Amino acid sequence: MTRRAQLVEIAQEIDQHLSAVRSMVRKPLEAQFARGQLTGPQRSVMQALVFSDGLSLKDLSRQVGLAHSTVSGIVDRLEVRGLVKRAAHKTDRRLTVIAVTKPVKDFMEKTSPALTIDPLVEALRLARPADRTIILAGLRKLRLILAAWSTSE
Repeated sequence: MTRRAQLVEIAQEIDQHLSAVRSMVRKPLEAQFARGQLTGPQRSVMQALVFSDGLSLKDLSRQVGLAHSTVSGIVDRLEVRGLVKRAAHKTDRRLTVIAVTKPVKDFMEKTSPALTIDPLVEALRLARPADRTIILAGLRKLRLILAAWSTSE
């Protein structure tokens, strides 16, 4: 096996492990989102809005890659459920900005972080201190190597 083939094999295994870890850590958060019974497009819209201070319908449509009319309908349904709100733009009253409501914002700021970090905390509780040190050192080293690679290109 060539050196490149060996590196590809290792990289694929690392990618598989990282994907599996991310999936396991996100499972409680995903379960909470599933309780919200949002469709895929609704989740895309919510995700775009959660990570913004509000977007115009045009910008939101562009960001999620859906037609203006489709996103408008999605926003209408999310607004009825109390998940998003429409408000006049702060400086241009002719524009409407769509943003998540306070309960959604509070959930994302207060509950969501615990849902993603708690599984990791509980799993690390099962590990020996020496294993935790090895895991952390390996991830730090991988991150440093990736950072060095990304700046060299």
